[in-house]
Amino acid sequence: MHTDRILPVNREHLLLMQVLCWLGPGVKILLTGLRALREVQMVHPERTGWLITAAVAVAISFSLMFNNFVRRYTARILTFPERKKSLFAFFDLRGYILIFFMMGLGISLKFIPGMPQEFFAGFYPGLGTALSIAGVRYFVSWCQAMKK
Repeated sequence: MHTDRILPVNREHLLLMQVLCWLGPGVKILLTGLRALREVQMVHPERTGWLITAAVAVAISFSLMFNNFVRRYTARILTFPERKKSLFAFFDLRGYILIFFMMGLGISLKFIPGMPQEFFAGFYPGLGTALSIAGVRYFVSWCQAMKK
């Protein structure tokens, strides 16, 4: 069976799938991190500056990495020779493996006993911001593709 026949959608809709896959979790992780930051701030207000600095460093680091993904996958989607592709073609195999690995790692972090709240307060706001920025960049790519 040809995989392009499984839920065929226009290329532009694949960009919208990227928006959902990056912006949705990004906002959720950002909000989780901000709640953790608020909890730490209430108990240890002196740590707030360091945690915000860590969050900014994480956001910058991951944004640089995610920018490459946005460029690569946007170009991949927009250069498909077929007008319609499977709804699941917004990632290639390597992309799916990376996303499932990242999701698994993120979920497992919540279940590690003794993981300090400071970790979530410093890491999650930065990661959530970077994911959200990638989602917004995909949205901009979708808007540009719709104008063509």
